[in-house]
Amino acid sequence: MAGTTEGRLARVEARLDIGQLPIRYALAVDQRDLDAWVALFVPDVDMGRRGTGRQALREFIEPQLRWFYRSVHLLAGHRIELGPGYAPTTATGQVYCRAEHEVGDRWIVMAIRYDDTYRLVDGEWLFERRRERHWYAADLAEHPQAVGFDSWGTGGPPALPAADPAWDRFWAGSPDSRLSSR
Repeated sequence: MAGTTEGRLARVEARLDIGQLPIRYALAVDQRDLDAWVALFVPDVDMGRRGTGRQALREFIEPQLRWFYRSVHLLAGHRIELGPGYAPTTATGQVYCRAEHEVGDRWIVMAIRYDDTYRLVDGEWLFERRRERHWYAADLAEHPQAVGFDSWGTGGPPALPAADPAWDRFWAGSPDSRLSSR
């Protein structure tokens, strides 16, 4: 049925619905709408050692959102890979984002890629998992290289681009050691 008009339409609709999730996420974060934000995730979202469910997610994210006052999340592309079948119930994706945060008297700019897993629950596409990976986080007045790519203290060196296996393969054997994973 995947080759039928009905099957193709189901896949197009899934892509359109999933494509709205990152936009709704960015709006919820920037508006500090925690109810809208947690509703974007599956009810049984796995928070690891913090537990499962939307309440565990909310308890994790609320203090994170209080770390900065104002924010702007600008999305710059979304790749969606649908699961099998003419009416998929799972998908994965990657979203590029430039995020800006007011942290005290600093204005932190971040280049982010979100690696997502989506699941269809009761007819609605939701995030099953959202992994945030950074290229850098630096004050607007700083060059990312000058501050070790992390002047905001987001957790050490950036995950990207070295998290992608193709990166190391591309730079393998390069005489410049800066060009491979750290």
